[in-house]
Amino acid sequence: MDNVFFEISSFIGVWIVLAILVVVVLRSAITFVPQNTAYVVERFGKYYKTMEAGLNVIVPFIDRVAYTRTLKEQAYDVPSQSAITRDNISLGVDGVLYIKVLDPYKACYGVNDYVYSVTQLAQTTMRSEVGKMELDKTFEERESLNIAIVSAINEAAQPWGVQVLRYEIKDIDPPRSVLDAMERQMKAEREKRAVILESEGARQSDINVAEGQKQSRVLAAEAEKAEQILNAEGEAQAIIAVAQAQAEALEIVGTRAITEEGQKAIQLELAEKAIRAKQAIAKESSVVLLPDSGTGAANVVAEAMTIIQSLNKTKGS
Repeated sequence: MDNVFFEISSFIGVWIVLAILVVVVLRSAITFVPQNTAYVVERFGKYYKTMEAGLNVIVPFIDRVAYTRTLKEQAYDVPSQSAITRDNISLGVDGVLYIKVLDPYKACYGVNDYVYSVTQLAQTTMRSEVGKMELDKTFEERESLNIAIVSAINEAAQPWGVQVLRYEIKDIDPPRSVLDAMERQMKAEREKRAVILESEGARQSDINVAEGQKQSRVLAAEAEKAEQILNAEGEAQAIIAVAQAQAEALEIVGTRAITEEGQKAIQLELAEKAIRAKQAIAKESSVVLLPDSGTGAANVVAEAMTIIQSLNKTKGS
């Protein structure tokens, strides 16, 4: 009985061991690759295949995952280094490099350490591109400098299966003496712009004042012209009104002078004017006027009446 129990126990133990081995083998054969990651598999030490994201199967004890490469974009600091510009100014330049693996096979077998290699290539390319520019251009054309570095790196890094997406210069550190000179230059430029702006402001102010005075004189001249025109029109209308009144008065006098009563009134008026004239002469002059038959009031009136009658006859004819 004991032998039977021992045999059954041994049989069960063997199956348990076999089951454990099967589980271990299956666990080793089934591989789950994360998203945006690639596993490079070698068989007997030689490249076999590249496993992408998802469920993958390999042969245990024959195949092995030799390299793991992420396919995400990666950022690496490029250490600060010295570079000399075209005008012989030494600069300290550092930046950030953005890399992405495109071909895991080349990234594993084309270069020993693609990150180190690309970083060194970025430094040498940056020194070369900075050497083509003057100091002022390195600050003004930083974007074009970044593009030139990226283009040069990608051209050289094609056998490594990686692509440089961007290269950003973080800081450019010139010598202290150059910084002081640049600061003085910037200060002079600011003062120059301030003087120019002040002169432009004064010039514009003078122009505005002159324009205002010009418009004021024009408006004053137009007002004076309008006033003269109105005065002339008023005087003309006044003259016309006076002339019309005189004409109407003469017309009335002429109409009345034709009648008998008018003749008598004219005689009386002429006699009074003659008497007043002689009185005025007597008051203002030391000459004594003696009346005679030719200069008497009656003779003056008679002569005036004769003229009026002749005029009336002429008008009647």
